[in-house]
Amino acid sequence: MTFSGEFLAFLGLALVAVIGGVLLLNLTKVMHMVVALIFTFVAIAGIYVLLSAEFIAAVQILIYSGAITIIMLFGIMLTKHDDESEPKTGRLRKVLLFLGVIGFAFAVYIGIYNFNIEQVPTTLHENNTMQIGKTLYSKWVIPFELTSVLLLVALVGAIVLAKKDKKEADDE
Repeated sequence: MTFSGEFLAFLGLALVAVIGGVLLLNLTKVMHMVVALIFTFVAIAGIYVLLSAEFIAAVQILIYSGAITIIMLFGIMLTKHDDESEPKTGRLRKVLLFLGVIGFAFAVYIGIYNFNIEQVPTTLHENNTMQIGKTLYSKWVIPFELTSVLLLVALVGAIVLAKKDKKEADDE
């Protein structure tokens, strides 16, 4: 196994993604969980860049790290969340979680290390953003726009539902 810059970058990004996921499971404050989720999303976008999928990396940053995280923050702010009612986790849970992550990493390492895939030359990484853009805005433009309208309606509906709950609580 050779240690190239690409391999070290992958290891660093993968480590950040895994640590972000573990922190997401272990943190108790919701805002801290969202920050850990953002670190995970950005690390995954970095892995996409290493795979020469720049468009998917940009979409990962814009959609997941930006839009989905903001929608989650809106949901957190619009709902009643009581931090005090959640039980504190013990050391046993943390140890079992750590052992589970180590076991999963070992199983993936064993499964992938000697897995030989024949390498064939391909030109998929050349102009991939232009190819995706042409396909998206010619063949799939109607589903793309319908999806954006559906997400907007869902966001407005969530705000209306949250306002109704607040108004009912004020009336009581």
